[in-house]
Amino acid sequence: MDLLNALVALANFVIVPAVAYGSQLALGALGVTLIYGILRFSNFAHGDTMAFGAMIAVLVTWGLQAAGIGFGPLPTALLALPFAILGCILLVLITDRLVYRFYREQKAKPVILVIVSMGVMFIMNGLVRFIIGPDDQRFSDGARFLISARDFKKMTGLDEGLAIKTSQGITVIVAVVAVALLFWFLNKTRTGKSMRAYSDNEDLALLSGINPERVVMITWIIVAALATTAGVLYGLDKSFKPFVYFQLLLPIFASAIVGGLGNPIGAIAGGFIIAFSEVTITYAWKKVLTYLAPESLEPSGLVQFLSTDYKFAVSFVILLIVLLFKPTGLFKGKAV
Repeated sequence: MDLLNALVALANFVIVPAVAYGSQLALGALGVTLIYGILRFSNFAHGDTMAFGAMIAVLVTWGLQAAGIGFGPLPTALLALPFAILGCILLVLITDRLVYRFYREQKAKPVILVIVSMGVMFIMNGLVRFIIGPDDQRFSDGARFLISARDFKKMTGLDEGLAIKTSQGITVIVAVVAVALLFWFLNKTRTGKSMRAYSDNEDLALLSGINPERVVMITWIIVAALATTAGVLYGLDKSFKPFVYFQLLLPIFASAIVGGLGNPIGAIAGGFIIAFSEVTITYAWKKVLTYLAPESLEPSGLVQFLSTDYKFAVSFVILLIVLLFKPTGLFKGKAV
């Protein structure tokens, strides 16, 4: 019985949150890896692109809620998601036309584009905070839990309860659908194949008659959709605060680099590696160990490797280790 209680506590506080967080990071890392693989630069504005898409979703959700439109037990934000994606697509295409296109035509070095993307990042960050404010904004509604800890205890008779939030269930389902659609698009459609060809060899792709501006436009559209989806799912699961998305840039880049920059499968794997590392290292293991250890060895402290305040430091350390020992990442992406 103690073993079962320990497993339930582990699932409740480590496995379920890490799977949801990993799905959000994977979607974010896919956007970063697509831009690096196809447009050949590291987009530091990606976190704030997520924030902008999520902000539109928050504003549309509030509008729908004010009009009395809901989605039953599901969050109204899911109805707002298509509008948010369209708004974010508009933003990134305008940004590309006004900013990045000039440097592409000049054949600027990737490091120049990185610096430019940092400028875009600060502008987007300021824009989001100007429109919606810097504070926490809660926009989730509908049923809070798929299964509550109390119901789980009643069903099983265990001392520990397992709570699965609606936002966590939605995150995993939407992430699986989004990744499946992306891989189908890249591998089965003509446009997807032209994007992969452009990524592998730009000169050969141009000789084959592939339109580079069309490839760039489709890439930005996909990236905007992934970024908005990741931003909305993260906001539903935690809460929406513009500056948090700026901080998320580190674990997202760590996920992309650990998996292998430019490799979509690596981005997904990297997202889960970073998420599980952050959650397990910052989790207080006292409850699980109390069930497993003999009474004489029960821990008196929290048994926490690092405070949750340092969770982004975990991403940074993993990123450093990978860059030092395997710069192409676990799935052989492009070297950083």
